Amino acid sequence: MSEEDKSNKTEDPTEGKLRKARQKGDVPSSRETGNMTTVFSLFVLAVFMYPSMAPQMTDALKSIFQSAGQINIGEGSRGLRDVGWVAGDMGARLATAVAPAFLIMVLAALFGVLIQGETVVSLERIRPKLSKISPLSGIKKIFSADSFVEFLRNVTKVMVVGIITVVITRKAVEQIWAGPGFIPEELPTLIRHTVSSVLIATTVFLVPVAIGDILWKRSQWLKKQRMSLREVRDEFKEQEGDPQMKARRASIQRERARQRIAVAVPTASVILTNPTHFAVALRYEPGRDQAPVCVAKGTDLVAKNIRKIGRENEVPIVENRPLARALHSTVEVDDAIPVEHWQAVAEIIGYVMDLQRNIQREPPAGSSLRDEDS
Repeated sequence: MSEEDKSNKTEDPTEGKLRKARQKGDVPSSRETGNMTTVFSLFVLAVFMYPSMAPQMTDALKSIFQSAGQINIGEGSRGLRDVGWVAGDMGARLATAVAPAFLIMVLAALFGVLIQGETVVSLERIRPKLSKISPLSGIKKIFSADSFVEFLRNVTKVMVVGIITVVITRKAVEQIWAGPGFIPEELPTLIRHTVSSVLIATTVFLVPVAIGDILWKRSQWLKKQRMSLREVRDEFKEQEGDPQMKARRASIQRERARQRIAVAVPTASVILTNPTHFAVALRYEPGRDQAPVCVAKGTDLVAKNIRKIGRENEVPIVENRPLARALHSTVEVDDAIPVEHWQAVAEIIGYVMDLQRNIQREPPAGSSLRDEDS
């Protein structure tokens, strides 16, 4: 099957499509963010960490040279152990000195990843693929819009960072020549100050570059994830199921509901109505039910069907609007009615039983017997 024309991909990607892309490790990633955090971490090291790190590294190396003439290196395996001990001691001291710098670099790298908003770990990115070594794919990637934007960005970065470095370095050199009392001991401090200035100026320049790159990469990623109408429909079918099957299942459920109502309503003692929008069929059999039980309920067409089956089976239908609505919203089928409605329902059931015994009396307040549908 030929690849679908990209012009057909006019729809925004669904959440399902984006989720699948993330699972494959396909997320927008900005290199400029890493460059920015790296330069900033170097600034932190030069300004805050270098003054304390330099003496520790110097002491670690100095102790090795000072004790070089006092170290006895044996022969054979003993000599290897002695060399290992000396190297381990020097390595431990150097590691202790540079550990804060390593921690700063790691934190900067993590920060550069987290601020992009899309962080996933997927083996799909490192799995070998023939498309990655395809000459045709490589040529397309070289002449793509993303590569052109990256080329312009890199050229601009080199030029701007070069100008920043030249300007700051030139001022530092002029400071040396302009100061008649400049002594060599001040040179390390001047170099550190100059390097710090270059790094902080570069960081300030790279911040908007990184933000712009994040927005560009995300827009390109969303554009690549766009879908055609057919893909949207196929995904909907996959997630929700075939509409024809759903309609068939709904039809089966409605048929089962009608069958259940046809069996349950004839067992009811009374049907409470609204009169047309709600219907609740209640059963109360002394000795079997401790309280009236809802055997069927429904609204609109279902309510009409309940009333029809009730009339066909000579089940009394009583109109009581507030009680019918309250019972419909609070009681489930096959459950007893709530305690707060016992008194009102008991009065209606008592009224119905009196009618069945040919005892004529006024219906309870708010209730009326209905003989035909409306």
